Amino acid sequence: MTEISFHFNAPDKFNHACRLLRKACNAGHRVSVVGPAAALQQLDAALWTFSALDFIPHCFADAPQTVQTKSAIVLGQVSTSEAVSPARQMLVNLDNTVPDGFERFERVIELVGTDEADRQSARARWKHYASRGYSMVRHDVSGASGVLTGSGPAGSPGN
Repeated sequence: MTEISFHFNAPDKFNHACRLLRKACNAGHRVSVVGPAAALQQLDAALWTFSALDFIPHCFADAPQTVQTKSAIVLGQVSTSEAVSPARQMLVNLDNTVPDGFERFERVIELVGTDEADRQSARARWKHYASRGYSMVRHDVSGASGVLTGSGPAGSPGN
């Protein structure tokens, strides 16, 4: 069954996404990132400027298949089927809805910022996953050090 993790209270979702994607890439994982077009454009820019010492290979879901195959990270809108390729192990969700096809992935990471609208939509996604029997892990990423602190499946994100 797919492992669902909520990373909540991210003061800067894009910076957190970059750190998460760098870690996944360095571990050899292949990741799909879904979200609205504006968020994906912002993440794309952040990935290019995030670190002068790291290259995080990524492309958009409409790139040629050869480019997608060589890229550890593929960015796609929730509505595009290319974004949920079964050849990828991990799905990072920047959208406020549950992505179709999430169950094809070994792991789904839900990124949740600090604003109330983002937290409310995360609670709805939490309920969706829970109602289907998925257990979730919470990571509060609000600490200044950026260290992830996990807790069990009790509760919901941002309590």
